[in-house]
Amino acid sequence: MLERGDQVPGASPRGTYLLIADALRKEIREGRIVKELPSESALMQDHGVARTTVRRALDILQKEGLIHSAPGVGRVVSDGTERRPLVERMRDLFAERGLAVGAAFPSEARLCDEFGVSRTAVRAALSTLEGQGLLEAVHGKGRFVRALPRPVVNS
Repeated sequence: MLERGDQVPGASPRGTYLLIADALRKEIREGRIVKELPSESALMQDHGVARTTVRRALDILQKEGLIHSAPGVGRVVSDGTERRPLVERMRDLFAERGLAVGAAFPSEARLCDEFGVSRTAVRAALSTLEGQGLLEAVHGKGRFVRALPRPVVNS
């Protein structure tokens, strides 16, 4: 995972903006960013990427409800009690519900209600879980568990 100040090495199979979003999530979770995020210019310089890439990363965090825009300030960490990204909270559902490979994953509508977020945010998180190989979308049927997430080990 990228740390602040690291340069992005070439093309990423996951998408550079996703790696930057992951790095910012980590900084927020670990308390290194508690209020204001660095400016877009600072993030561009820190990660060696274009403004569009930085904005895509910030848009993901904003859709997840982790950050929001504050007029005259920039982007800041949201005050909500749940600071963990939506995709992480959705990963918890595998264990909480005892989901096995092949099991149906909750519908978009149910996830929107459960987490109190927009369908756009749910779809972005589901897309991430699909990209991680954990879910598989079956047209007209929904999403199904393709693999179980590995436990997160805190170091």
